[in-house]
Amino acid sequence: MGEEMDGLISFYGSHHAMRAEKVLKQAGFKVTLIPGPRELSPNCGVALRLVYAQAAPALVILDRNKVQIEAVHVYRPRVLGRMQAAPATEGIAGGPRRFSQLKTALASLWGK
Repeated sequence: MGEEMDGLISFYGSHHAMRAEKVLKQAGFKVTLIPGPRELSPNCGVALRLVYAQAAPALVILDRNKVQIEAVHVYRPRVLGRMQAAPATEGIAGGPRRFSQLKTALASLWGK
C-alpha cells in the first residue's frame, strides 16, 4: 500500500496545475489533479494532490522547470462536513512567487 496523498498544491491558473502534473509525473512522483477546494484557494479551479512528505523535493523539480504555484497545503478530505487543511509552511502563500524563494525559505527551516 502506498503513502497517503495528504498534500495539495494550489495554483493561480489551471495551465500551471497541468504543467506541474506533467513535470512531476515525468520525475516519478505520484500526483493527481483534483478540483481546487475553494476553502484553500479561490484563484484556480484545479489543484494537485501529492504525498506531503514529498512536497520539498517536488518544489525543487517545479522550480527547475519554472512552474509557479500559489501555496502548498496539508490536505485531508472532508470530515463531518468540513475540510481539514492547514498551510504547509509560513510564507509560501501570497503573490506569484518562483520556487527559488520557496527553496530559500525551506532551506532556512531545515537549517541548511
